[in-house]
Amino acid sequence: MHKTTQVIIIFVIGLVFGALVLNLWSADTSLFKALLGLGWTALFLVGLFFADKNDRK
Repeated sequence: MHKTTQVIIIFVIGLVFGALVLNLWSADTSLFKALLGLGWTALFLVGLFFADKNDRK
C-alpha cells in the first residue's frame, strides 16, 4: 500500500473520530474546535506532501 493511501485513510479516520467523539461538526462551535480542525488538516497536507515525495523515489 502506498504511503499516500495510508495518510488519506488516517485522515478519514481522524475526521470520523472528530465528528463522532469530539463533536467538531456540532452547532455550538468554539475557537478551539476550529483550530483543532485546521491543525488536523494542516497535518494531513504536510503528511501528504512528504508521503508523495517518498513514493516518487
